[in-house]
Amino acid sequence: MSRSAWKVKSVTASEEAPDWLSRIPKPLHGWILPVVLIAIWQFVSGMGYVSETFLPAPSVIAKSFFTLAASGELFQHIAISMYRAMLGFLLGGTLGLLLGLAVGFGKLAEKTLDPSLQMLRTVPLLAVIPLFILWFGYGEFSKVLLIGLGAFFPVYVNTFLGIRGTDAKLYEVSRIFQYTKLQQVTKLIIPSALPNILLGVRLSLGVSWLLLVVAEMMATNRGVGYMIQDARVYSETEIVFVGIVLFALVGKLSDSAVRLLEARWLLWRDTYRG
Repeated sequence: MSRSAWKVKSVTASEEAPDWLSRIPKPLHGWILPVVLIAIWQFVSGMGYVSETFLPAPSVIAKSFFTLAASGELFQHIAISMYRAMLGFLLGGTLGLLLGLAVGFGKLAEKTLDPSLQMLRTVPLLAVIPLFILWFGYGEFSKVLLIGLGAFFPVYVNTFLGIRGTDAKLYEVSRIFQYTKLQQVTKLIIPSALPNILLGVRLSLGVSWLLLVVAEMMATNRGVGYMIQDARVYSETEIVFVGIVLFALVGKLSDSAVRLLEARWLLWRDTYRG
């Protein structure tokens, strides 16, 4: 056998040889790293190398989780947190979508509204918390409004960019088919901008959960953020981790829900690889 033929044969054999990852079901691939890290964490904490006050073992965190769940306290905190986050997201996301459509379709709206909105977008949200407290107090309205303000800009910016990023060739096709203005909007521009809009929704959901933590640390007695703050005061680190895990799980579920919508609504696009 020649040297070149041997190289071809060895390369082919290496490409055909299955790696260890192929022996694990695909839905479990994303769980490999977390499981390994949790196992190492459990070993280090269980052997006493790290103080439980500083880093409690995963088994201790799980025990606290089930204790809170059995008492019903955990579900009360989750319910009020989801209410605040979803209400703020709907408020900010809906307004962001409407203004993004208005600025994207109208030159006048772009010239008059967009500069001010872009200026407001650069203001840190934490800087407006004192104003919200002075204007609206510590009630639910100020918390929802803070979350809504954070959820507004991702949807607004991505909706505007999606509309303005519509391929000019599609307009030529619409003129050939003699589309009306309404048909251009509903059958051409909106579907073309849908990937950007859904991206804005995903980013907006993430910002909503981030600001929820801040909002629930502002003089409240319910919510996952309050639970974390209260546990910090009493040095109950395991409950702090319970709250962090809850935020991570709910955030991941909400993001996966939007990705399911992407898989259904963007399946017609040749460039979509969901």
